[in-house]
Amino acid sequence: MTFQGSAARKCRDHDKLEQRLACLADAGLPAIADRLDQLEREWSSGRMTKATVGVLIVVGLALTAALSPWWLILPAIGGVFLLQYCFMRTSWLGATFREMGFRAGADIDQEKFALRTLRGDFRHLSTVLETENKEDISRLEGEGGIVCEPEVAKPDTRTVVKEVLQAAKK
Repeated sequence: MTFQGSAARKCRDHDKLEQRLACLADAGLPAIADRLDQLEREWSSGRMTKATVGVLIVVGLALTAALSPWWLILPAIGGVFLLQYCFMRTSWLGATFREMGFRAGADIDQEKFALRTLRGDFRHLSTVLETENKEDISRLEGEGGIVCEPEVAKPDTRTVVKEVLQAAKK
């Protein structure tokens, strides 16, 4: 077990997403990468719901063919769960899996987006609006205008995490 792997595991135990992200940001880039790998393998409640419905249908049809037509009740139940999952915002099966500890896919995606943002994955992307015109600023500074010194201090991890979480919700 690597040091970074143990840091990612330690941070994973935090209940609140904000605390977990702050812990991972403090642990460094390898811990963030480890956590992203873990999130890629995590099953959501929706994925568990779809897998369970698939198993109900396949097992029900196999038992019907092998034993008795009464086993068609399993694919019928699976169909009801699938219809409810498709047409309603939540499903009974999904709620059951969330109670068992599986998270919603949106929650997993929010954590992935926040971690990728903290890691700096989106720095190279262009923005729609340019916040400052570098040529105008350099001309103003050359004419004796206001010169802004860059901040050297590391930003507070909790503040950065709050900003990232707000951006991930949008």
